[in-house]
Amino acid sequence: MKSMTGHGWGEQARDGHKITVELSSVNRKQSEITVNLPREFEVLEAQVRDEVNRKIARGRVTVRVGIQATEGQETERLALNLPLARAYAKEFRKVSKELKLAGKVTLDTLLRAPGVLQASQDQTDAEAYWPAVEKALQKALSMLLQMREREGAHLQKDLVSRITLMREAVARVTKAAPEIQVRYRANLLERIRKAGLDGVSAEDDRVLKEVILFADRSDVSEELTRLEGHFQQFDTVLRQTEPVGRTLDFLAQEMNREINTLGAKANDGQISRDVVLLKTELEKFREQVQNVE
Repeated sequence: MKSMTGHGWGEQARDGHKITVELSSVNRKQSEITVNLPREFEVLEAQVRDEVNRKIARGRVTVRVGIQATEGQETERLALNLPLARAYAKEFRKVSKELKLAGKVTLDTLLRAPGVLQASQDQTDAEAYWPAVEKALQKALSMLLQMREREGAHLQKDLVSRITLMREAVARVTKAAPEIQVRYRANLLERIRKAGLDGVSAEDDRVLKEVILFADRSDVSEELTRLEGHFQQFDTVLRQTEPVGRTLDFLAQEMNREINTLGAKANDGQISRDVVLLKTELEKFREQVQNVE
């Protein structure tokens, strides 16, 4: 079992440059990947997405890729587009003259113009840098997955404790359920006696019919059996190695349905208290499941 939250980081050197990849993931029912790349690496987005998709099935993942020149290599990253700078200077002077604006065209103004300063041609070959990007990405993914597995172990421990408490509550209800009908029959006869209805006995057809109707309305055996089945399915899910978040989410919905029906049929104080406990623990269970991949 894995959590959907985590962080990973990796770096790789190539040709005097350092490639860094940072990953962060948070909860989300579906898979969503956001990739932030340097302009010269934008063509690698699909490859980055594919690598992340191979390892992560659920959650919102943000990928940040950076490239930085190592010491002594900084100037190799930039090239001046002199013809473009001349064209900008000519147009700027023309506009300044026509609008009668004061001031001269400065170097700072030209360097800020789009395209005047460009990455060197050898740095724009993104495919050549893909092996380094991939290695850094794999390092970041490895760290991220390790963190998600550690968090997942804590989640699993918490989920098991919730299911254990629910199992104990279901066991108490299973034991108490048959006694409800006996008490109801006794209470019904007591009410008849207090009402002074002579001649009405426990074997009277009307009494038997009322007891049978009550027994039918309050029968929770099917709900208890289904809940036990859901608990067993939870045990099976724990042994799986693939992502189980969606399965657990569906399982929680099914348990919620049975518990609500159990509560609607409950005609006993102790059972009602256990139903409240079941609902409380299931709500905590569902909240934690939202963090599971």
